[in-house]
Amino acid sequence: MTNAFTADASRSLGGPDWLEARRAAAFEKLDGLEWPTSADEVWRYSRIDSFDPERYRPTPYEELGPPGDEKAPGGGPVAAEAGERAGLVVVRDGRVVHHELDEQLESKGVRVCELATCGEAEVADVLGSVADASPDAFTILHDAFLAGGAFIRVPAGVVVERPIVVVHWSDGDGLASFPHTVVVADEGSEVTVLDRFSSPDTDHLVDAVVELLIGDGATAKYLSIQDHGPRTWHVGLQRAHLGRDASLSSSAVALGGDYSRLRSEAFLGGEGANSDQLAVYFGAGDQMLDFRTLQDHAAARTTSNLLFKGAVEDNARSVYSGLVHLRQSAKKAVAHQTNRNLVLTDGAGAESIPNLEIEADEVQCTHASAVGPIDEDQLYYLESRGVAPADAERLIVLGFFDDVFDRLPVPSLVSTLRRSVDEKVGHLDA
Repeated sequence: MTNAFTADASRSLGGPDWLEARRAAAFEKLDGLEWPTSADEVWRYSRIDSFDPERYRPTPYEELGPPGDEKAPGGGPVAAEAGERAGLVVVRDGRVVHHELDEQLESKGVRVCELATCGEAEVADVLGSVADASPDAFTILHDAFLAGGAFIRVPAGVVVERPIVVVHWSDGDGLASFPHTVVVADEGSEVTVLDRFSSPDTDHLVDAVVELLIGDGATAKYLSIQDHGPRTWHVGLQRAHLGRDASLSSSAVALGGDYSRLRSEAFLGGEGANSDQLAVYFGAGDQMLDFRTLQDHAAARTTSNLLFKGAVEDNARSVYSGLVHLRQSAKKAVAHQTNRNLVLTDGAGAESIPNLEIEADEVQCTHASAVGPIDEDQLYYLESRGVAPADAERLIVLGFFDDVFDRLPVPSLVSTLRRSVDEKVGHLDA
């Protein structure tokens, strides 16, 4: 790989034997691994050609601390913005440094803990059971240097009414961290999870994996917010496996980072499963926000809906490439995919590539994409009624995102996210 990502560095991260064995197996795959380029279809339009692994080294063990050394205070203002919560996990550079859970939920068997210390019986068979079905160079690198992460499990029939919040903080110039979140919603359970990824103004690589295992009849809501500092690279996989009659609403908000790439994937493996995938993204300056999605229907009468909306200004770029795959076994499936983009300045740009692969009969499937500037008729309408041009533009952009904001699973965060978008739009008039 590089002079810094060595077998010794991987072994030094500690943890239980089963986790060390998983890291060692992944490290063997790194040897001779060809790093992707923009010539690869799945990396087309990306910034992968400018990625230099030699810029980074894994966060040293002495900075991470040993597994189970959880002395950090809980979450601060970043967690407080989410409002009332059922549990909290604070992750620093990929290692859990604090976790807590409502006592009543704990008595019902809900588990919130650190992957490296939860116990082999709870975690070993679950970790990787979702992500390993969709590997790439970054997930292999992730597995080779996985130090820990958040593990959340809700037993069958248990309802968690308030969200469980996971705060990921990454820091340190020239360092790489590997956050990991596993959410298991057992049969008939209900849970909402918020993952928030943040960093200061630091040249840091965040290589993240999120696994969502949604059991038969379970209902889960998941929201990830990425608001990194302007020099951070974030490359992540968020993948869900849904059982029979399971329901998942997964949402992503991307506002920060230098280059931020998210693979958002839903595998509908049980009959009657339903998946909603939502995203809001806004790029400014020289940012690049890159989304690759998959709606993979493998069972009959499954339903998926995807709505991704983004805006770019200055010299920012966005990429959306999505695939709806209806397998032969997905009879009577229904799938919808929509991506819409606003390009607010001449220097900005957006790519939108929806794709369909239909192998089944008796299905309903639609896809749509749009890239363009603010509608001049909308601007004229507002300005003709006395709204200043700058205010009119802000109102139109905020209205553009409203249908996604209104569906986010943590309503207490919506006002904060609207304010962040409003500040970005206001930058045009500064």
